[in-house]
Amino acid sequence: MELLEKTLAAIAPVDQEMMKQARERVDFLLKPVGSLGVLEDIAVSVAGITGQMHPDLSKKAVLVFAGDHGVFVEGVAAAPQEVTALMANMCVAGKSGVAALSKQAGADVFVCDVGMICDIDPKGGILDKKIRKGTANMRVEAAMTRDEAIAALEAGIDMANRAIGNGYQILGTGEVGICNTTPSAAIFSVLGDVDAGELTGAGANLSEEKMLVKAQVIRDAIALNKPDKNDGIDVLAKVGGLEIGAMAGTMLAGAAKKVPVVVDGFISTAAAAIAITLKPEVKDYLICSHASAEKGAAFGSEFIGAKPFLNMGMRLGEGSGAALAFNIVDAALSMNKEMATYGEVGLGVV
Repeated sequence: MELLEKTLAAIAPVDQEMMKQARERVDFLLKPVGSLGVLEDIAVSVAGITGQMHPDLSKKAVLVFAGDHGVFVEGVAAAPQEVTALMANMCVAGKSGVAALSKQAGADVFVCDVGMICDIDPKGGILDKKIRKGTANMRVEAAMTRDEAIAALEAGIDMANRAIGNGYQILGTGEVGICNTTPSAAIFSVLGDVDAGELTGAGANLSEEKMLVKAQVIRDAIALNKPDKNDGIDVLAKVGGLEIGAMAGTMLAGAAKKVPVVVDGFISTAAAAIAITLKPEVKDYLICSHASAEKGAAFGSEFIGAKPFLNMGMRLGEGSGAALAFNIVDAALSMNKEMATYGEVGLGVV
């Protein structure tokens, strides 16, 4: 709890003066005002996050957290639970979607087990910060205890702090965890006061019939556990996931250290909602990458006030959208640094 409290206390608003200066510079670049759209917004946002007009964000990392879910037994997933460990190992081996896209973007991938049901090979490249072997079945009891939820948040904080301490200047959040769209939908159902049926999608290709079951499982879990929407830790503990908590912790740590964190899709956005519930200022330190094709993703993005800038029809998870978005962030920074201004060529603003 001490690490979480210390991190929350360290989070301050982004640098508004630097954002003002960045906006003035971007508007004065050799182009019509606003003509580079989202690239301009990203450049301004990053200036506010880092406090620098031209920050170096060349050292990038995606932090992938792995965890299993007890609610799997309710038939809410199409894939077997063993796939969680398989994909965690594929991330380490460089053979997963996020690994391929991170390689292209010049980013490193680190994988951390916070709750897989299997034991991991200590020499296999996955960092072991296991809190418990999978969450409990939230349809019959709370997914985890409050202390375990805090431990998940602190695992993410610790991973992010390690990465930042090792010189990484921008982080992406990723996850592997079969059926983790279920707790993600549950989180938004609670925080947004919306019926689970409006948020429940196919996940990893779930059938229409099983989606109806999935929605009812979420309704039952919320009715049983009665999470307090004003208490992000309570929501995480009762209907969340260990890897979701760890991603939220990464976002908190990034905000505390003034390091931008790129949010992936639906599950990462659920983690962002938890982080923002704990500290609203976190929102301005997040760069939301893509509009996931998962059913509840649009609601989730709107709920946290985010406008994802990529629309690629993606819903893989793993941090794949965050890795892809690193390229767009690089482009925004290059625009701001390399383009001439009207003043430099002796013209007024057009």
